[in-house]
Amino acid sequence: MNKIKAWAKQLKQQIYVLYLAYKDQRVPWHAKLFAATVVAYAFSPVDLIPDFIPILGYIDDIIIVPLGIMLAFKLIPREVIVECEEKVDEMMTNSKPRNWVVGSLVIFIWVLLSFWMGMEVYELLN
Repeated sequence: MNKIKAWAKQLKQQIYVLYLAYKDQRVPWHAKLFAATVVAYAFSPVDLIPDFIPILGYIDDIIIVPLGIMLAFKLIPREVIVECEEKVDEMMTNSKPRNWVVGSLVIFIWVLLSFWMGMEVYELLN
């Protein structure tokens, strides 16, 4: 059980590293876009595969998010990752990071996407 908790904590720290790296000007635009997508997906309450589906529902949490983190880290310059890891370590020891603006933006994007998809399905059915 301790290994799972340590893995979850490391995953959370890596998401925050990506969030900070996204803001860095040394990161190429395509890496920023991919990092922002991974962070938004990780923090989003909406999953690609809903959690209530037995076994398959947790695939995104166990495979998709860590894979996205790994790919994003390959796109970001190593020195940026190291600096962001230091900042995250400092943030995690001092206080819990919270950004309501980003959280609201993620929810807004998912609502917009859901509305758009609903309109597309409605048009297909009529």
